[in-house]
Amino acid sequence: MVILYIIILLLAFPTGYLLAYLARDELIAGKKWFLLLALASLISSIALSFMNFSFKFPSILALFFIIMISLMAIWKSHDKKWTK
Repeated sequence: MVILYIIILLLAFPTGYLLAYLARDELIAGKKWFLLLALASLISSIALSFMNFSFKFPSILALFFIIMISLMAIWKSHDKKWTK
C-alpha cells in the first residue's frame, strides 16, 4: 500500500510538467496563484493531520499532490526558454 502512495506522489512530476506545458502562457501571470495554492494546500494538510476522520491520509496525499504540481509550475515559470 505504501508503494502505491509513493507512485501516486511521483506521478505529480509528469502531471505538473504536462500542466506547465499546456499552460505556458499562463505561468508568468499565474505564478502568485500557484504559490498561493501551494501554501493553502500545505496549511490545509497540516490542519488535516490534527483532525480525526476516516479519509485523513488520502486527503493529505491529494493535498501534497497539489503542492507538487504547483511547485513544478512555479519552477517552470522561471525558465525563460519554457515560457513565451
